[in-house]
Amino acid sequence: MKAIILNASAWMIVPVMDAFAKYLSSSMDVLQITWARYFFTVVFTLFLMLIFYRQSLVWSKKPLLQLIRGLIFVFSTYLFFYAIAEISLPKALTLAFVAPLFVTAFSPFFLKEKVGIRRWTAVSIGFLGTLIVIRPGFIELNLPTFAALGNGICYGFYLIITRKLSSSDNSLLTLLFSGIVGTIILSLFMPSVWVNPSANQWYMMAIIGFIASIAHLFIILSLKYADASKLAPLGYTEIITNILISYYFFNELPDNWTYLGLFIIVLSGLYISKRETYLKSNN
Repeated sequence: MKAIILNASAWMIVPVMDAFAKYLSSSMDVLQITWARYFFTVVFTLFLMLIFYRQSLVWSKKPLLQLIRGLIFVFSTYLFFYAIAEISLPKALTLAFVAPLFVTAFSPFFLKEKVGIRRWTAVSIGFLGTLIVIRPGFIELNLPTFAALGNGICYGFYLIITRKLSSSDNSLLTLLFSGIVGTIILSLFMPSVWVNPSANQWYMMAIIGFIASIAHLFIILSLKYADASKLAPLGYTEIITNILISYYFFNELPDNWTYLGLFIIVLSGLYISKRETYLKSNN
């Protein structure tokens, strides 16, 4: 029960971070918002590690892989923040949910995992759900929609690399490393986009980083009580808070096609997760 509460709580507070990012996007560049997310994540994560997990402050055993993961993650975050600045939170998140499908599709090539016909079928059905949301040929395709889809693809690669690192590096170290990489890379662009934030904007920027840190900490703690494969479906609880926030604060709701596409994508993801759990238990 502890694992379920911690993991579900983590995913259900992430849309709060996204809402602050969407609100700030009306007054500052998305690059600056993304920088704040990483800068304050480093601040809070480093604080947590110094107080509670000092033994985790060691050098990575695979620094190059950590660097690649950090670069992919920062690009993924930027794409998502750019998407939600222009389109609704639920639509952007629905397209981001393709990440587990891409993990399954690419795991034979990068993780040397065997994927059977059942999971390939689920990936194909999930892709159909993505096409329903995008509806090429029926609605105008725009850059924010592709950015949301690109975020899902990048996040899929990020998850694959995270799997590779899980056997060598501590999870909190991986979080800190990705935060540092993101902060350094994005700091290079800040002189060209920086606007001096007001006190309220600084608070919101700090909250974005704080929520990111706490959510990741909850996920890490939940994995102490249950396997990742069993907790994976809880990631879809994020859509509940996402839709509520989108409706009450931005007056946005998904259309019926987006609901249908979301249902198909989530169903495909749940089947893949259940199938992976079954195969692991029988090995």
